[in-house]
Amino acid sequence: MGVRRKARAIALQALYEVNSVGHDVEKVLPLLLAESGLSEENAAFVRGLVNGVLQNKKKIDRHIKNFAPAWPVEQIPIVDRNILRLAIFEILLDNSVPVKVAINEAVELAKKFGSDSSPRFVNGVLGSVSALASR
Repeated sequence: MGVRRKARAIALQALYEVNSVGHDVEKVLPLLLAESGLSEENAAFVRGLVNGVLQNKKKIDRHIKNFAPAWPVEQIPIVDRNILRLAIFEILLDNSVPVKVAINEAVELAKKFGSDSSPRFVNGVLGSVSALASR
């Protein structure tokens, strides 16, 4: 696994824990990062992703609602929901990686952490998001 993919996986784990059991991100992130072995630069990348998603969660969730209208956000499995949040943050708000990279990374996370249908679902939603990003 590449370093940035590992960083995204750690960000996903943090978001999952915060979203599923309500733990404080300020307690979750340091523990995950301490165990990760990531460089400070990549740890900063993780913090930026997690904080960016949490700060923009309402806006990101509105995008999910628009691009996956058949699925109420609360009913999307927690893993898929947080993969989408990470990718939408990277595509529409952060703009630090190419759209195709953000989508590919999200699909790979969905393959590793989601259900059998997660990669196709994530790819479909993000395909629609990428059309908005290219406008």
